Formats: sequence, C-alpha cells, structure tokens
Amino acid sequence: MSSRPELRVDDEHGFIRFFKSLPVVNDDTVRIFDRGDWYTAHGEDANFIARTVYKTTSVVRQLGKSDHTGLPSVTMTITVFRQFLREALFKLGKRVEIWSSTGGRMNWKIVKQASPGNLQDVEDELGGQFEAAPMIIAVKFSAKASEARTVGVCFADASVRELGVSEFLDNDLYSNFEALLIQLGVRECLIQADKADKDKDPELTKLKQIIDNCGVAISERSAGDFGVKDIEQDLTRLLKDERAASLLPQTDLKLAMGSAAALIKYLGVLQDPSNFGQYQLYQHDLSQYMKLDAAALKALNLMPGARDGAKTMSVYGLLNHCKTAVGSRLLSQWLKQPLMSKDEIEKRQILVEAFVNDTELRQIMQEEHLRSVPDLYRLAKRFQRKKANLEDVVRAYQVIIRLPGFLGTLEGVMDETYRDPLDAAYTTKLRELSDSLGKLQEMVETTVDLDALDNHEFIIKPEFDDSLRIIRKKLDRLRTDMDREFYDAANDLGQEREKKIFLENHKVHGWCMRLTRTEAGCIRNKSKYQECSTQKNGVYFTTKTLQGLRREFDQLSQNYNRTQSSLVSEVVGVAASYCPVLEKLGGVLAHLDVIVSFAHCSVHAPTSYVRPKIHPRGEGQTILREARHPCMEMQDDIQFITNDVELTRDKSAFLIITGPNMGGKSTYIRQIGVISLMAQIGCFVPCSEAELTIFDSILARVGASDSQLKGVSTFMAEMLETANILKSATAESLIIIDELGRGTSTYDGFGLAWAISEHIVKEIGCFALFATHFHELTALADQYPQVTNLHVTAHISGTEGNKSSEDQKREVTLLYKVEPGICDQSFGIHVAELVRFPDKVVRMAKRKADELEDFTTKHDASLGLEYSKEDVEQGSAMLKAILVRWKEQVQDGEMTKEEMVSKLKELVAADAKLLANPFFKSVKAL
Repeated sequence: MSSRPELRVDDEHGFIRFFKSLPVVNDDTVRIFDRGDWYTAHGEDANFIARTVYKTTSVVRQLGKSDHTGLPSVTMTITVFRQFLREALFKLGKRVEIWSSTGGRMNWKIVKQASPGNLQDVEDELGGQFEAAPMIIAVKFSAKASEARTVGVCFADASVRELGVSEFLDNDLYSNFEALLIQLGVRECLIQADKADKDKDPELTKLKQIIDNCGVAISERSAGDFGVKDIEQDLTRLLKDERAASLLPQTDLKLAMGSAAALIKYLGVLQDPSNFGQYQLYQHDLSQYMKLDAAALKALNLMPGARDGAKTMSVYGLLNHCKTAVGSRLLSQWLKQPLMSKDEIEKRQILVEAFVNDTELRQIMQEEHLRSVPDLYRLAKRFQRKKANLEDVVRAYQVIIRLPGFLGTLEGVMDETYRDPLDAAYTTKLRELSDSLGKLQEMVETTVDLDALDNHEFIIKPEFDDSLRIIRKKLDRLRTDMDREFYDAANDLGQEREKKIFLENHKVHGWCMRLTRTEAGCIRNKSKYQECSTQKNGVYFTTKTLQGLRREFDQLSQNYNRTQSSLVSEVVGVAASYCPVLEKLGGVLAHLDVIVSFAHCSVHAPTSYVRPKIHPRGEGQTILREARHPCMEMQDDIQFITNDVELTRDKSAFLIITGPNMGGKSTYIRQIGVISLMAQIGCFVPCSEAELTIFDSILARVGASDSQLKGVSTFMAEMLETANILKSATAESLIIIDELGRGTSTYDGFGLAWAISEHIVKEIGCFALFATHFHELTALADQYPQVTNLHVTAHISGTEGNKSSEDQKREVTLLYKVEPGICDQSFGIHVAELVRFPDKVVRMAKRKADELEDFTTKHDASLGLEYSKEDVEQGSAMLKAILVRWKEQVQDGEMTKEEMVSKLKELVAADAKLLANPFFKSVKAL
C-alpha cells in the first residue's frame, strides 16, 4: 500500500463544505473525484472502497480537523481506480460518477457516468475488458387482474447504434421476461418505480426479484421518464429510416415505446448530435431462440461463476478459444440464444465440420489471421464519438491489409462439400468488404508514414506537405547526430551496442541511453554521464550533448504535430465514414472466430466431439451414445464414465434416476441439458453418436444454495422454481429436476414430487429427467408407459469374518454407470463410510436406521395398515372420486370453511368401501 497517493487537498474545509452540500444519492452510486493523476472518494464511499479494493479500513484518512468532525477519505492510483471500476460495474452492479474540477478550485462537475449497462464514458479506463456486450433494458408492464400480463421492453448495447423493442404476453411469474433477460445477457434494467407506491405494488416486487435472480442491476426511474409524448419525434431524429417514426410498425407497441423513451433519456443519446440519423430500430422475436431461465443458466454452468477456478468449469470457458474480443462477446451471446431452426443449426454445423476436418485451415485461421484482429466494434465507436486518432486509423488499416490473407486461405479449401457454405458465410462477404475498404487502404498508404511505425510514431508522410518536409529533414539530421553520440558513448564505455547499451525514446526522459543493470557500474564516477533513473530493465542516462539534441528534437516533433494536426483530422474524418463497413467486418470475423473455436474444442477434447443429427421441432427422439459432461471430463484426474441416453416419446419421455449420493445422478441429467444446448448453438457434442430433437426451452430445478442469503427458504425457492417450470413448459421443452421436496417433511416432499411428476407426464408431455431420493416415485413407471426408471450403480464388498454383522466393514465403490431399473437399496450410510466418518457414528447410524425401519413396520402392523399395490391404486381412485364430488358441491362459494370440512367428512363417512380400504386407513392414520 506504500504506492497509495498521499491525501492532500488545497482547501480542505472548502471541499468538505462542498461535499456535504451534494444531493444524497442512493446506495448504488459511488462518487469518485479525479485529482489529475490520482483519485479520491469520500464519506461512505471511502469506507466502501477501502473494504472492496484494499480489504481494510486502515487506509481511510480523515480530511479536516479530527476523527470526529473530519470527512473519511481514501486515495487511489490510476491502476487501483481501474481495478475498482471493473469490480463495481461488473460484479457489484454499482453506478459510478466521476467528478472533475474545471476552472476554479471548487468548480466540481460530473464529467463521466457509468453503470453496468452503460460503459460508454469509461470504455478507455476499462480497456475493453468485458466478456459480453453490456446490454441495458427498460421495462414497462401492465398487469390486470387476469392471469395474462403485457410486458413492453426496449434494449440496447450502448456501444452500437441500435434499439431493440419487444412486446409480449406473460404469465404471473414473468417467465418470458426472465427468458428475455437471459437471451440478451442484460447487465442493467430500468424499471418504473414511483416512491409513493413502489413498496406496495406486488407485481413490481415480483419483477425486481426476477431481475435480481438473473444478476442484473436495477435502476429505478420515475413514471415521467416512461411517458410516450415525445417518443415519435425523438425516434425521427435518431433513426436512419427516412420515413416518419409514426409510420413504423413498432410505434404501435405502446408499452415498448414507453420503455424506449426511458432508455433514450437514461443513455442521453439525444444530447450527442452525432447520433442523429444513425440509429436502427428492430423488433426482437422472443420465440426465435430457445428459452432459458436463471435456474437453467446456473444448472448448466453456462457462464463463469465468481468462484470458478479453472477456465473449463463453465461451458463459456470451455468453448472460448476465440482469438478476438468480438468473437468472445459473440460466443457469450450465442450461448444464451440457442437456435430453434433446424436449417440455421445445420448451417453452423457444416462450417464447424469444415474446420474440424481441415487441420491446416483451422490452425492458419487461429494462429496467423484471427490473432491479429483488434476489437473492431470499439474501434468504430471511437470514430463515431470523435475520439479517434491516427493510431486508430493505422489499426483499421492493419486489418484491411490482412484481408487478402483470410481470402487466400479460404479460397484454398479444396473440398467441394465445404466450398459453398464457406463462400456464403465468409469468402463472398470478406471480398465485398475488402473492396469497399480499398479506398481507405489507398488513403492511408498515401498519407501516413508507415515506416515511422517501427518507432511507434503515428505521423503524416513529410512528402505530403512542404512545411512537414522541412521539419522532417531537421528531425532526421538530429537522429543522425544522436546516433553518433550513442556510438561515441558505447566506444568510450566499452559496451556492445544493442546488446549491453541501447538508445531509446523513453516516455518520461525522451531520447536517452540505457545500460543493463549488470553493466551500469561503468558510468559511475564519470562526470560526463548523468543518470536519469534506475528501472527493472536497466539504468537510463544521458550526456549534455544528447540532452541538447533531445530538447531540439522534442521541439521540432511538437512543431511537426501542430503542422500535421489539420491533415490528421482530415484523414481521421475520412476513416470515420467507413464505420458501418468496419462494424460489418467485425461481425463476419466474430462469426468466423466462434466457428473456428467450436472446431478447436471438438478436436482437442479428451475424446473428439461428433456432429449430432438434428430432428425438426416436436419430432424425433433424443438418443446419445457414450455421452459425457464436457466440463467434467476436462477436470484433472478424472476418468469420465460415459453413459447412453434415450428419450423417446412413448416409452422413455420421463426418466426417473435413483441411486446413492455422489453416484453421478446430477452429472448425468445436467450433461443431457448441456449437450442439447451445445447442439442448438451449432457446436459438435461430447458423444460417440448423437441425434437430438430441438427443444424450445430448458427448464431446471437444481439446488437452492444461495437462496437463504436472500431471505428465501430452500423449500420456498424450490417451489418458486418448480412453479415456473410448470407454467412455462410446453410439449417441446426439456425439464431437469435434481431432487425435489427435500426442504419439507418426507411425506409432503414425496407427495409434491409425485404430483409434479404426474402433471409433467399427463398434462405437459415433454421430455423430463428427475433425479430423486424418493424410491417410492419409481412406482410411476407402473402407471405410465412413457416413464422409465434408471439408477446409478454402486458396488458393495463386505469383509466376512468372525465379527458381528454390525461391525462388518463394507466398501462402497461408486461406478457412475447409469443402468435400467430401480436402485434396490439406500447408500447414505455407506457414503458416510466412504468419506471416513468415525466408526462409532456409522455404527450408531446403522442401529438407528434399523430401529426406525422396525418401528415403522410394527406401527403399521399395530394399526392394521398392511396394504398391497392394488390397495394403493383402488384407494387413490376412490379418494379422488370423493374429492371431485365434494368440489362440485362446494364450488359455488356459499359455504363457510367449517361447512365445507363437514361436507367432506359426511361424504367419506357414507362410503363404506373407501373406509375399508387398507391404504386409505394408513392415510387417515397419518
């Protein structure tokens, strides 16, 4: 912490008065003050930064008189500030205001604002280090008393000049809205929340809970921001479309237009005239992509989590071998937007296959071509915002001159099967873009001094202007003189040039010499040489002659820059007109990058992936041979056990998997979800053979580990997620349930698991996978032919001897193999042995388990509660009939609660057959 800047403020009391006069902002906003080459934060923000970045409050200093009346303050270097910015915006969902003093000492103003969905002002500070486009969305809804709600949204990536809108019906759990948040990878959501009623509105509370579950930052805006009075006028100014905005079909979506008004105001796009006539408006169709909810995102480990160690712990980390920033961001988008069209999926598959089968093509693309592509979207944005300089022009030029290389490699593909798909996806588009950019290439080669790039100088050619030519001649002469001085010094000191002694243009000291640290002693005690500084790579020093030459050189360089500035502006202005072409090029190269990355993963997996056969939506079956979990097989020291999967409509649509903990149930059902998703983004899959139907959604219910932190019980979280599944699923969905009903009593838990399973089988009729500890659930297979029982296997070996059966040591070996049928015994205590529980505890557990089993049997027998499978079926049917009759008699709502209960008792008492049924007696006894 020694490098932390010292807290020094010119007028401490004046600043404290100013700071305390600032309006109070909500807890989500942090104010930072720019002090030139360091930053400060004050008050609660200082304590927050101390805890977040420095991990200790000992760095907090008091500005002012004493600890009691002073202002808590903390300082940050530029590096620490940037680290904080990333943490605050990407992980903590904070908004940041950066204040700067303009003119007078207390003339502080907000110069930059940033939030998780709007990074425009701080893109340079972040250095483009974000794995996905920072999407921001505004939402407006109308909830009527009926089940259906209408939701209108407008969304944008603030770095691209596009606005997307959508309006759709939703259920009371806002499942479609949740799917949209996931599909778009939203980072921030604007909602209408008026102080007066925001705490009372249950719909708003529900909406906020969903947004929070998806890890999205919430920004509350007033109702006025969502007004549509001026929206048509605003859109007419922003859009490229020549027609009046009132003629666009999207303007009929009133809720979406209200959201658009709020988003346009929040992003301040109308305050920048360069945006006028540059935007496009498009309508997002929610149904064109597979729907994923927040639970599925976690269950399938799609995106990296905060605690993930290895890169391959998430599907994104596993598949991301992209060489470009634009490619990585597109991969993130594809993972959240799996395709629903068989044709579109197969278009991607054939491209992946081309790069899988042609090793040379894949390697040249990755190592030679894609590696050198900059972030073209960010580059175009710099031109659009008039922040670009000659270096940016050169970066664009360096991509253009590499396009013939891309084209040559693609045109060299000899296999006719892949020639047309590659032409359609890349070659034709790249050729057109290369032709469009030809004039820009010519202009750069005519005007920019490309030879000077070796010295990291970005300058206009001296031949382009007489004044520049004169200055350049003088600069070249000075360089020759400096080289001569350098040679003389090297000879005088007896050091070998470019090996022990160097002439360099240092960013602080300008032109000076450097000796390696081992050789630095040779200039000590020699008055001719003056040390400038000692750094890791050596000692910088100069001579009086070199200093004089350097001063003259700097002066002339400044003159050169001043003289060329108008020419630079012209060149940058011309390059800026190519922004749309550069953005299109970025899109084509990003697509290529992701496809090559898929091919790389498919080839370099421990066992190569295969191209799956895709059936149309709602048709066909899902059959996977020797399926593996792609992330799990990459973990160190894992010999992955493969398993087959068969999901067919009439005989194995609903799989119930039983077996010991740690036996691989969770891995088995999750890998099916991951493989389905990989297939629908066009990637190859970790199987030896695969055919899959297209799913419209993957809905999951697995674990509720972090729910308690949010004040939601495990059981409540379970029920909310399951309710969402039952309301969202269609016959074309894939449902994954890993344990259900653990958060309540065994009887209630089993009852719920049975009822939910039966509803999925009878009412929804989609493919589903249910891993459970309730062995009784396997009886479903006797009633429904489409239910199949599977179990994960374990081998138990006993050491027979003279010991009593209680003390026998039994070894459990988990085989991770999934076999047909029911798991015939419970392994809980054996797993405890496996992890070396103390013997005494294991023996006690066995004794208690036997006692409980014995007690249950005796208890049932004492009550006369022995019953067969037929008794269960008959008793259930009779009880259901009674309940249906009771419902018909009480549904007019005129009876009190007591009268309704009395009516039910009456009906039961009158049914002698039911009262005699042994299963019904057991239910009554409970």
